[in-house]
Amino acid sequence: MEDINCGFDPVFDQNSKVLILGSFPSVKSRAVDFYYGNKRNRFWETVCSFFGEEIPDDISRKKEFLKRNGIALWDIVIKCEIIGSKDDTIKNFEVADIKKLLQNSKISYIIVNGGKAYEIFCKYYGDIEVPYIKLSSTSPANTHFTKEEWFNALSAAFGRTQ
Repeated sequence: MEDINCGFDPVFDQNSKVLILGSFPSVKSRAVDFYYGNKRNRFWETVCSFFGEEIPDDISRKKEFLKRNGIALWDIVIKCEIIGSKDDTIKNFEVADIKKLLQNSKISYIIVNGGKAYEIFCKYYGDIEVPYIKLSSTSPANTHFTKEEWFNALSAAFGRTQ
């Protein structure tokens, strides 16, 4: 096991409509100090292409993109022991205070990115009143990822047709 690792603060504001919730930052994300830092992860390409935008080239522009489009971004695990980037090794973890985030925003839909995030989310927040959906992980390790699934969920979340 590695030492205790801390995740990132949530990116959101009072106008955030949709929360995208991952599990815990990967080694590459922790190295660049921001969400989905592995260039092979499909998160940024998928979400930016849904909105018809280029992938922002730095963290401040990524935060601007998220806020401009009503997206809140966080991980269900905010502190844990983990081996590398392997979600199945997450131990001794602390979960995010999702209810507090919901109280300080207009979030009306939660997209959970991947199986481990969904498992932990359901254990601690399965009774939450905000609708939520599990999507296949955008991780490069996931061979079952489909952009169509994400586009469908984002369309539903934002009340848009694709």
